[in-house]
Amino acid sequence: MFLEIYKTELINTGILLAIVIIIRFLGKITIRKIGQKSSINDARVKLISRYYTVTLFLIFMFVEAFVVGTDIKDISVMFSSVFAVIGIGLFAIWSILSNVTSGIIMFFSFPYKVGDKIKIHDKDYPIEAVIEDIRAFQLHLRIENGDLVTYPNNLILQKAVTLVEKDAIEDFGDFH
Repeated sequence: MFLEIYKTELINTGILLAIVIIIRFLGKITIRKIGQKSSINDARVKLISRYYTVTLFLIFMFVEAFVVGTDIKDISVMFSSVFAVIGIGLFAIWSILSNVTSGIIMFFSFPYKVGDKIKIHDKDYPIEAVIEDIRAFQLHLRIENGDLVTYPNNLILQKAVTLVEKDAIEDFGDFH
């Protein structure tokens, strides 16, 4: 009885799910190829892949609501309520969102890689260090005396940065 009543919705859901799985597969391959072509750390590639999957899942849930016949008024009330709560929460943690967004931007357009020695031109605290890791929220920089400096992603995009030496990690020593 259930299958007879919801036959069309179940078929449409199956088709939508198959499309989403194919798009997810192709998107992850594309992200992986961009990462390999740009010599990006595997951890960063996996992080961007997770962001992509979550975004795709949210789009799937939105379209699925239409497939099962939910009224547009109900969807708009639900999404406006959810976005209001998320908006308040994100406003409270704006710096975290800013750093994650900067991390995504850096994935696609940051000209420096792990192992490069860079100089950050900050008038209060200039830093010359080797990039040890690029994470979702911050860069891990190793300065000459062996100290680890974490530098927020949103600040690295706001400051002038000079490449001092490419692939300097071999010459710099192992401070892990």
